[in-house]
Amino acid sequence: MRDLIQSRGFASLGELADTLQVSESTIRRDLDYLESTGTARRTHGGVFWTGGTDTLRVFETRRGTDWSAKTAIGQMAAALVEDHDTILLDGGSTTYELARHLVGRPLQVVTNSLPVAHLLSSSESIDLVMIGGCVRGRTAVAIGPMADSMLHSINVGKAFLSVAGITDRGYFNSNMMLVESEKAMLSSADRAIVVADSSKFGKVSLSRLCGLHEVHAVVTDSNLDSKWKEHLALAGTDVVLAAPSGEGKAAQVLPTGPDWTSQSD
Repeated sequence: MRDLIQSRGFASLGELADTLQVSESTIRRDLDYLESTGTARRTHGGVFWTGGTDTLRVFETRRGTDWSAKTAIGQMAAALVEDHDTILLDGGSTTYELARHLVGRPLQVVTNSLPVAHLLSSSESIDLVMIGGCVRGRTAVAIGPMADSMLHSINVGKAFLSVAGITDRGYFNSNMMLVESEKAMLSSADRAIVVADSSKFGKVSLSRLCGLHEVHAVVTDSNLDSKWKEHLALAGTDVVLAAPSGEGKAAQVLPTGPDWTSQSD
């Protein structure tokens, strides 16, 4: 069944039962397992493939002990997205986890990430816009002048960005061209949300993206140190905390300003 869903991108429960000659109850039991591994996601009437592919294995070698945190952050960030939103997703393992939870939802999604675009292209409910440019091999994202020019010509309600480091001076990434494209993403968005696990805090990288106050919210894991909560609060940034799966803790939102998540785009 796994290979069937992967090859088709989407399959209905009835289609799977007929093709595999098994009952729908068996299909549902197997889908429970696939969902628990992050390779499939059920929606009304069927299931989408949300796992890796044979050609886009960008993140497989980068799975570490913090992957459960990235998964929880992605799920929590998806809760900030409302149906019919126009959003932007940059490249990165955490934004990919976010994208997995958006499959099958009615959205307009702009991205410069090949893995994210490949994942969401199987979803008929998503109007997908792919940013072009020079593709950076390690993360498979399009950056550079062509990407920046296209980003400056669009507007989105929410932009979800990944970063390599966060200090009291702001947000950082390791590639200068990538940061220039992310600055264009910030300028195209009504609201900016950073998705980053707690290990990124206190780390600096090559190029500064922006100050703490220029981001509306940060979605991170529940291991975030209290001093960083205070830094973000002073900057007027909402903090959304997500517990890694299996810990049994509810997500926590630490608001510092207006309830911007409920505003219409």
